Order: sequence, then C-alpha cells, then structure tokens
Amino acid sequence: MPIPCPIRTGGADNHVNLRDKLRGLLVRLYARRVEGHLDHAQVPKHIGVIMDGNRRWAKAAGSSTVHGHRAGAEKIEEFLGWCTETDVEVVTLWLLSTDNFDRPQEELGPLLGIIEDVVRTLAADGRWRVHHVGTMDLLPAGMQTTLKEAEEATAHIDGILVNVAIGYGGRQEIADAVRSMLNEAAEKGTSVEELAEAVDTDMIGRHLYTGDQPDPDLVIRTSGEQRLSGFMLWQTAHSEYYFCDVFWPAFRKVDFLRALRDYAARHRRYGG
Repeated sequence: MPIPCPIRTGGADNHVNLRDKLRGLLVRLYARRVEGHLDHAQVPKHIGVIMDGNRRWAKAAGSSTVHGHRAGAEKIEEFLGWCTETDVEVVTLWLLSTDNFDRPQEELGPLLGIIEDVVRTLAADGRWRVHHVGTMDLLPAGMQTTLKEAEEATAHIDGILVNVAIGYGGRQEIADAVRSMLNEAAEKGTSVEELAEAVDTDMIGRHLYTGDQPDPDLVIRTSGEQRLSGFMLWQTAHSEYYFCDVFWPAFRKVDFLRALRDYAARHRRYGG
C-alpha cells in the first residue's frame, strides 16, 4: 500500500513543522531510553541549579529580556516535576544574586515581580516545601512578606524541599554565618577566646542558610558558562558539577536526565 504524501499546503512551512515534530519525537524517545536505564539508587538527593541564559535566550529569539525571564520562570515547575519523578529530595534554585541588584531598574523591577510570582506559584502548587535562602534585607518589603507566607503555608508539606535563593551570594552567606555565630555567642555570654577555641567547620556549617540540610550532590548550570559565580561556596566543596550549553528556558527533560546519568557515572567511578 503506498504511503500517503504529506499535504503540500503551506510549502516549506509544512516541511519545517514536520521536521520539528520528528525531532521532538526522537528527543522524547531518547529521553525515555535514558530514563529507563537510570539507577534511582544513584540519583543525587540535593540538586543546586544555576538557571542561566534567560536574557541570551530572549535575544536569540528576538524577544525582550522580560519575556526571557518569564520563560525561565515557567520552566521551574516543569523542572521540579522531573525531580519528583526521579526521587530528588532537595532542590536549590538560584533566582536572584546579590549582584543582580546592580542591574538597571527597568530590568530589575519586572524581574523582582516575576520572582515573587514564582514563589507564590510554588507555594500554591501543594507539592513543594518552600524555603528562602539569602539576605532578606536587600529585598523589597512585599517580597519579604511573600517569602515568609510561602514558608509558613508549605511547612507541613512532605514533598521536595525547594530552596529559593533570592538576594543570595556565597560570600554574603559565609559573612552572615560568622555574624550569626558571634551573635549567638554574645547571647550565651561566651567570650571571644572561648568562641575562637570552639570554632570548627561543623559550627560554621550549622549557621549557613542551609544549616540543617544535606550539601548539594550535583550542581547544574545552564547556558554554557563553566563557573559557579559564588553559588553555595561552602556547601559545594564536594559536589559534582554539570555544565549544559542549553539556555535555561530551553532546558529539556532529556538534558536533565543526561545530567543525572553523568552524575551516576561519576558516583560509581569515584564514590565509596
């Protein structure tokens, strides 16, 4: 029986659409194959994500920076869904660094609004436990309220712990940890000499924003940049890193699964 030819209406556009559909189908089949071979016992329990490339994605698409940030925000719930499917327990999303406050107000203002919407959406979803990591003092009063309300509303949820790193910087975190130690010592009446004698890495670790959490096993950075830019400087001392060339809004499940597969291979090779 002859195979029917594709309808020619639209000419080249139809061929482009057919090619895109075939490519999408192949990617989904490949993702399913990778997922089928994934050993859930080797999945990282804590994943940190540097969601980079929103502006460059927008520029490549001929769109606005704000549109790029919105597209990046829309990717977050999809990403967390993938994490749920693969038994990840903690995810830290770097949404806004302390350096981002140096951006022009015409970009920073809309970005802050988008991030606040992300926090509300995550809290309303019902699947995630939201926790803020970062410096509250830098954030607008409205966002501070939103973050506190999100933490309170999701505290009872037994799902993935989602750290939203907003107003976050790795050096700032360590400085805040030292300040917290000093304040605690002062409240207890501990002398400087006694504190100096007692300080060790475990004590500092307890005063970090993520003091009661496991350190990240895997850090993913999108957009092709191969640096941490100050992300969780203390906690990532023994983490594995995965740098992906794809811009964050275009990050696909297959890219996520490749990161997990790469992590599992390293874990088997170097672990234990």
